[in-house]
Amino acid sequence: MYTHQKNIITAGAPLANAKGALVMLHGRGGTAQNIISLAGEFNLEDIAIIAPQATNNSWYPYSFMSPVDENQPALDSALQVIGETVNDILAAGINAENIYFAGFSQGACLTLEHVTRNAQQYGGVVAFTGGLIGRQLALENYKGNFNNTPVLIATGNPDPHVPLSRVEESAAILKSMGADVTVKVYSGRPHTITQPEIDLANTLIFA
Repeated sequence: MYTHQKNIITAGAPLANAKGALVMLHGRGGTAQNIISLAGEFNLEDIAIIAPQATNNSWYPYSFMSPVDENQPALDSALQVIGETVNDILAAGINAENIYFAGFSQGACLTLEHVTRNAQQYGGVVAFTGGLIGRQLALENYKGNFNNTPVLIATGNPDPHVPLSRVEESAAILKSMGADVTVKVYSGRPHTITQPEIDLANTLIFA
């Protein structure tokens, strides 16, 4: 099994004089470079864009619906990389309410898992096809209050990797922790990011 080193690609405004930051997490088989190119589609001004790269292009080896131990130590290591990345942003003087997150597929699952374990007021969260991680969700891991942070979870139904039931279960947990959650389901949409989802992210999160 593998762990991750902190290997970051950046774009947008330099962190030192940015008004905010966007952490972007790629999907299985993807790259930081690949997900960061999506940032050009968002309404972002004076925002630092930060994308960590997973070892082996995969944040954890098995499905996000597998028992958590099967995805260790890669999963904890991935969460640690995101935590360190966020700490670097905070250390640069950007407050949590000006930090945004966006991820696709495996990266969307990891995005939701990180923010729900560390709930506070963020700028906003976009999960393109994802849900909280584990065969059974360990509710004791989820702490804090989102204080009305806007969260968009967009998904296809059916999706080959992410069951709609898990999206809905995840959304309910985030709502119970004070997030302002929008779930958008696209019937028959393939496992990808579509223009309507990007437009919705711009309306709800990057307005």
